[in-house]
Formats: sequence, C-alpha cells, structure tokens
Amino acid sequence: MDICRGCQADLPMQTTACYQCALPLHGTTAVPSPLCGHCLNDPPSYDHTFSAFQYAHPVDHLIHDLKFNRKLAIARLLGELMAQQLKKRARAPLPQLIIPVPLHAARLRERGYNQATELARPIARALNIPIDYQHCQRHRATAIQSDLPAKERSRNVKGVFHIVKKLPAHHVAIVDDVMTTGATVAEFATTLRSAGVEKIEVWVCARAALKF
Repeated sequence: MDICRGCQADLPMQTTACYQCALPLHGTTAVPSPLCGHCLNDPPSYDHTFSAFQYAHPVDHLIHDLKFNRKLAIARLLGELMAQQLKKRARAPLPQLIIPVPLHAARLRERGYNQATELARPIARALNIPIDYQHCQRHRATAIQSDLPAKERSRNVKGVFHIVKKLPAHHVAIVDDVMTTGATVAEFATTLRSAGVEKIEVWVCARAALKF
C-alpha cells in the first residue's frame, strides 16, 4: 500500500457514527448500532452505511484531486484503505454485487472515468465481490451535487437512475466517493428497491458532518 503507517494513522478515520447513514455522532455510545435522530424519524431507503473516513483534511483534498484532477492513483490507495476497514467491519453475509453510483454518459465522456468505479475496483478484488456495470444507468444529466445547496440536492437527482435489466442479486453495496446529504445514494437505493433488491448497503470513502 502506497502510504506509510504514520501517514495512515493521521488520516481522519470515521469513529462513532449512525449505523444507517454514517453521520458522525458526538462522544461514544454503548449501543452496538446507534442511529441518529434523522434516521430514527425518517429512515432512508438503504439499510446500512459504511464510511472509511470523515470528510476532512487530507482526505477531502485527495478526493477532490481524484474527482476533478484525474489523479487515478488516489482511487487505488483510497479503495485499498476502504477494503482494509471493510474486512474488519463487514458483517456476513457480504453483498452479492458492488454497484458504483453511475455517472451520466455525457459526464463520463467529459471526465473519462467514474471515480466511484475506480474506488470499487480494489474493494471488489479484496472482498472477492463482482462489480456490476450493466444493470443500472443514470439517464439524465444533472448539476454537480457539490455545487448545490443541501436543500436542492434531492430535487436535482430525483428520478435520474434507471434499471435497464433485472438485477441478479437481492443484496448489494452501493459505492461512492463522498456522502454529504445522502440524496444521491438515497435516490439510487430507492430505484434499486423498486427493482426488487432487498438489502442495500452504502460504502463511501468519506462522510461529511452535515447538520440537518
């Protein structure tokens, strides 16, 4: 792995967090799978979220360079670090498929790669879970979520995903780079639920500490 132990120890690891949405929680809790107030009052369309890191320095800069500056080697490093933690934390049975959050075809042509897919590759190798690229599409171009206020993000991604053929799995893991409001993964999970997927995990590299 292309990182020394000292630098790895300085990364902003995710600690106590909501079991369902991975929102960082203050302090410690004796509850094995704590939930935040938002998930208690309005449960999301997915079952569980794993986040390797908090969205803070230097992970935020690494993800930005991966996403917008074509530094693909960062995806391999962050994906390997995610896989390392998933091996320790993941509960059996593991998902049958890993599904990176799809990019619209126009955005994929512009960027040249899907950062979620690049993160998923080392995870799939480490956990021996296939990646699915064929069954789900993003059929409408949208504004970049990070450019929008939190209140507009759900509307921006409403109805953007489409299942093109029946998924051969009832338990899947959605992979993405950053989770802020959770609007994108929630919309994608809703689409997967409508296609018959029974259990949905969300695996993200970093989770932002959003205040609802």
